[in-house]
Amino acid sequence: MSTRRMAKVAEAIRETVSSTILFGLKDPRVKNVTVIRAEVSPDLRSAKVYVSVRGDEKMRGLSLRGLESARGFIQAKLADRLQTRYTPVLHFIYDRGIQLSAETSAILRDEMQHTAPADGPAEDQLADMSHEQAAEQETYG
Repeated sequence: MSTRRMAKVAEAIRETVSSTILFGLKDPRVKNVTVIRAEVSPDLRSAKVYVSVRGDEKMRGLSLRGLESARGFIQAKLADRLQTRYTPVLHFIYDRGIQLSAETSAILRDEMQHTAPADGPAEDQLADMSHEQAAEQETYG
């Protein structure tokens, strides 16, 4: 199977699952869910859908159980959209990427506030260094 076709099917799955969660699901457990990406098996019979859920651990668990409960409905919507012989069986997986990046950003922001010099913010110094390096690059090019 060509990887181009698999990528197109994965993108169609991501779009369909995302819009179905946003507009089609009435389950109150499924809240603050973002579909990050989808991966399809080479035979197109199964797909992993990576989702991110904003909220605490309890909220994540409820949302994932709600998604598993609505899997048949979501697969039916997917079957309407895809023109394939088999409709992929969906497996929802929690992706911690967004949570980790938010935590890292908060840590960096706190560190920047604690270590900022008295004469100005550190971002200005970084911007100045970038301009100096760019000028140096043009000179020695």
